[in-house]
Amino acid sequence: MPAKSLQLDRFLPYRLSVASLLVSDVIAGAYFKLFGLTVPEWRVVAVLAENKGITQQQIGLRTRMDKVTVSRAALALTNRGLVTRSPNPEDGRSHLLTLSKEGQELYQLVVPQALDLEKSIFGKISSDDLERFSAILNQIVEAAAKIAAINTD
Repeated sequence: MPAKSLQLDRFLPYRLSVASLLVSDVIAGAYFKLFGLTVPEWRVVAVLAENKGITQQQIGLRTRMDKVTVSRAALALTNRGLVTRSPNPEDGRSHLLTLSKEGQELYQLVVPQALDLEKSIFGKISSDDLERFSAILNQIVEAAAKIAAINTD
């Protein structure tokens, strides 16, 4: 029996990836132009704004970024004075990262821009459709996480 044909433009994982990359590229361009931040740097800043004193490993788990990407972003932000590092009393091998005063100020400048970008991308979609889309994204993440957990066992 011949294998079914795969039409890439109808293959949902491909379409989701393309949409995600396109949105990410738009955001990356805006954040870099306005604030000199890469997408990984912005993700680290955003996570630190919501979680004071967490490790790079925790950031990686939260953002699904690999440890090298998190490490490079954290180092760049530390060198810019936006992030501070302190010893982790629970694990001497890691550090706790926190936004500095300058990092918090930058975060406050970026948030309105981030919300404006979100509105410009999703603004023509009804609130009901956005709620359904968000719920579907949660289901996709949950299903993919289960598969990932099985594949790592």
